[in-house]
Amino acid sequence: MWLAGAGAAALLVAFAIAAGLDVRTREVPDTLWLLLGLFGTALGVAGSWGDGWVPVLLWLVAGGFVLEHLVPWDQWIPSDRGADLIEIGVYGVVLAGVGLAAIRLGLGPTEVPAGVVAVVLTVLFARGLFEAGVLFGGADAKAVMVAGLVVPFFTTPILGVPSGAGPITSVLPFAVNLLLDAALLSIAAPLALALLNARRKEFHLRDGFTTFTIPVAELPHRWVWVRDPDVPVDRAEEDAIETSDEDRAWRVRIAQELERRGTQRVRVGPQLPFLVFLLAGAVAAVLVGNLVFDLILLV
Repeated sequence: MWLAGAGAAALLVAFAIAAGLDVRTREVPDTLWLLLGLFGTALGVAGSWGDGWVPVLLWLVAGGFVLEHLVPWDQWIPSDRGADLIEIGVYGVVLAGVGLAAIRLGLGPTEVPAGVVAVVLTVLFARGLFEAGVLFGGADAKAVMVAGLVVPFFTTPILGVPSGAGPITSVLPFAVNLLLDAALLSIAAPLALALLNARRKEFHLRDGFTTFTIPVAELPHRWVWVRDPDVPVDRAEEDAIETSDEDRAWRVRIAQELERRGTQRVRVGPQLPFLVFLLAGAVAAVLVGNLVFDLILLV
């Protein structure tokens, strides 16, 4: 249990740092996830030390599987196709190796640790959500993967859970509980926007939960998307933005055009720093487990 506690403590500290960076700059360096991932791999190896070489090897494989997502293959490999093939190969080798080991040896401390399986499933879960567009940023997907490596399971939340939710919380990988908690807590964002718009008497059912207005002069300095129906925006160019500097330059150009027109206020949508919600979800998962199932079983 001390390994899970150490992992949870390290995770909360790292997520707090990442959330702060996400709020200020919208960018989180991969170095943070690399250090946390190496720590998680070390915890897994330490927990299996003395159980034989197979569990130790599998923890190294699981750690490498997560850390592989921090390797800039697209910068090292000349073609995008080559980088994609490498990743596909890594996925195939890891899934085949862990799957065959689980079938032949079974699950257990001296066979295939359940934590290793949880890590692999977490990677597939996070990658699937990223490819589906549910996790919009690469940093968000990496955060979920690394969280699953550092804390594969957290079976006993500090404040306890409803009796019926205990078995569910203990079986689901910690990262799944964390992500479901973050999704539930993120409902606070549209509610806050609705209250803000209502207080300003600017609430409209069509977009009152997703947008608000700001002075045009503030546009270059706010992390927002322009969603004003009177402002034509090239969505393809907007979608091509990759860095915070490109994002800021994009908003500067729009602000200059609006000021030229004499526009005073513009309707925008917030660029939500989802790592803040992931931090809140991590705290909730450590304290009370899975909020979604907790609430369902309490109703």
